[in-house]
Amino acid sequence: MKELLSCIRRLDWRGLMITPSDNLFIQLFRYAFVGGLAFVADFGTLALLYHKFGVNEYLATAIAFVMGLIVNFILSKLLVFTTGAKVKNTMLEFLSYTVIGIIGLGLTEAIIWLGTVPLHIPVLIAKIIAAVLVLIWNFAARKIFLYGGKT
Repeated sequence: MKELLSCIRRLDWRGLMITPSDNLFIQLFRYAFVGGLAFVADFGTLALLYHKFGVNEYLATAIAFVMGLIVNFILSKLLVFTTGAKVKNTMLEFLSYTVIGIIGLGLTEAIIWLGTVPLHIPVLIAKIIAAVLVLIWNFAARKIFLYGGKT
């Protein structure tokens, strides 16, 4: 945590975002940033396909999810998990990355259901709770199972 705060205080953007780091907090910070960019890719693809090209909303959503996943995968390899994967086959690595993401999607659905149905929490509040918990799940699972790090 000290290293992350030090980089932020010094406005050391290179240390915060570029220089390879095994520091858990810097990796988590980068992962949240990468997730934001992946969301923009996902949302932008959905909006473009659905509104501009008239693609069916379910097909557009699926394509957008894949686009966000690809952006997340590539940027995570470049900025977050720079030590390399345990799996040396890139396609198998991407498949494993995808499975963890799909589990995260299932967790999101379950948390939103739990929040809205039995607990009567507004859906957007449940979504925020789910987003935070699933961000932690995705980061920890990918770090532990794919990239061999401890959390």
